[in-house]
Amino acid sequence: MGKITFMGAGSTVFAKNVIGDSMLSPALSDFEYALYDIDAERLEESYNMVTALNKNVNGGKATVTKYLGVPNRRDALRGADFVVNAIQVGGYEPCTVTDFEIPKKYGLRQTIADTLGIGGIFRALRTIPVLADFAEDMQAVCPRAWFLNYTNPMAMLSGFLQRYTDVKTVGLCHSVQVCTRSLLKTLEMTDEVTGPFTEKIAGINHMAWLLELRDAAGNDLYPEIRRRAAAVLENPTEAAKDNLVRLDYIRRFGYYCTESSEHNAEYNNLYIKSKYPELIERYHIPLDEYPRRCVRQIADWNAKKEEYLAGNITHTRSREYASHIMEAMVTGAPYEIGGNVLNRGLITNLPHNACVEVPCLVNKQGILPTVVGDLPEICAAMNRTNINVQLLTIEAAVTRKKEAVYQAAMLDPHTSSELSIDDIVAMCDDLFAAHGDWLPAYH
Repeated sequence: MGKITFMGAGSTVFAKNVIGDSMLSPALSDFEYALYDIDAERLEESYNMVTALNKNVNGGKATVTKYLGVPNRRDALRGADFVVNAIQVGGYEPCTVTDFEIPKKYGLRQTIADTLGIGGIFRALRTIPVLADFAEDMQAVCPRAWFLNYTNPMAMLSGFLQRYTDVKTVGLCHSVQVCTRSLLKTLEMTDEVTGPFTEKIAGINHMAWLLELRDAAGNDLYPEIRRRAAAVLENPTEAAKDNLVRLDYIRRFGYYCTESSEHNAEYNNLYIKSKYPELIERYHIPLDEYPRRCVRQIADWNAKKEEYLAGNITHTRSREYASHIMEAMVTGAPYEIGGNVLNRGLITNLPHNACVEVPCLVNKQGILPTVVGDLPEICAAMNRTNINVQLLTIEAAVTRKKEAVYQAAMLDPHTSSELSIDDIVAMCDDLFAAHGDWLPAYH
């Protein structure tokens, strides 16, 4: 019997998916599932839910344990084979609200603010010190464990762990798995591409590129995709209205991007511009989207909670990578993922110290990344604008220098396109003050 530790187990619905998937894998069904969180109420809810899940879908074969708070963290990690990370430092309130409301006072609007932009920067600054503590604990009590990171900002957090700790880490994201099907659905090509297709995806998290797409017969689908994307942009369909930024990527840059349009609207200097408010309507950009999602998710959980906690719960294995990765490492049966790993010669026209998202083979040897070579230059150029911010933010988190935080914000594409240097510095100072003890001391 092995052990899987879930950090941030209070993320109950996500814990259900990952742990439910794992319990449905014969190779993982009798593992110990250790749940860790710093919120007693949410931990208890997740424990009751996972216990019911173990009974209902797994015949009670697994062992479920719970660990509350920092004093018990090493015990939660002790002897783990795998550690799944889904923490959110500072939660929706107060920190996510702060990430949106203070920039808004400066006229800086955001959509998701969890990956790049000023929101992504400060989310990383809050989270990296916590992950550093996790890494120290893991080196002490489970040095051979794999750390499967689902927490955003993915590239910053995974890149920090890969460069500054000895923990074996891979970053995992949903967007690679659904990228191609989202495109086919948007362009109403689902019925036409019915057989297995071949795709090639590489870049960075939330801005990886669908570089190739071929149908079962080997036909290149991109010419038709580009034709339809151009037509839809001129006359948006209902199916396409929430995906117009990514379709515009195809028109302007030639390639489709893995992550959603609401995310990508804020990863560059092109779409959210106070001087051009008409772009918001034109591209259906949902400003302040993430806070709305948080409110909906809380309401959805409250609506389902009683049923789940009463034991009325079942599960069907999802497409989340985590259980398949663990299964492949335990059994040796190979599995392919899109993984976030350190760029050691994998994408040759991106910086070597960047965290990149590339196809990876998983087996008993671990995570084996694929060498991609050069990206198309425009794709690499777009990625570099994001990588600049990622690397500067990691440097800021390591050095604890305010100057490095200012520099990261100054180089952020969206932030710098909207605000002056002085306003950027003032905004950062306001964010430092508002976050208080959620951040370590900076100088």
